[in-house]
Amino acid sequence: MPITKFEKLTSCAVPLNIENVDTDQIIPARFLKAVERKGFGDNLFRDWRYDKDGRPVGDFPLNDPKYGGKILIAGDNFGCGSSREHAAWAIYDYGLRVVVSSAFADIFRNNALNCGLLPVKVSTGFLEGAFAAVAVDPSAQFEIDLPAQTITNLTTGESEKFEIDGYKKECLINGYDDVDYLRSILPEIESYERRNL
Repeated sequence: MPITKFEKLTSCAVPLNIENVDTDQIIPARFLKAVERKGFGDNLFRDWRYDKDGRPVGDFPLNDPKYGGKILIAGDNFGCGSSREHAAWAIYDYGLRVVVSSAFADIFRNNALNCGLLPVKVSTGFLEGAFAAVAVDPSAQFEIDLPAQTITNLTTGESEKFEIDGYKKECLINGYDDVDYLRSILPEIESYERRNL
């Protein structure tokens, strides 16, 4: 699955106001048979989205038609648990491009960045304001500006800076995975090899 270039995104959001969401809740282990990064979105939050008979759970945010967009606003400590990269793949494959939370598990954050999903860590106050804005108006908009490393709640005007590794930032802006990045600097690599042989 190619990584989409990311610079700025303005979108409404899906609220998942649950803390300590682990990777098994994001994508249950029984769906980890494939090795390609496609098809996992169908089973994102499978055990919360569907009942035991496979019927959609109407009040789960991803099933609620009033919510949409490319941003998931999640509770504190998102992506904890086992280190399955499929969790990030499932979120990206579903069509979400940003996850906003006040804390991420380190391994999940790295897996997300590796597949083109941007984890945006915000303060507890900003997160509460984001949930409140969506509760009042499900079409509330948020702007993520990756070059400036800012997220803005367009309902309140509140804005915060977020941190991201410089290398991963460059990869996201250009739509690169690690191999694409190496290909992009191939002339410099070849030049270095010629000088040091």
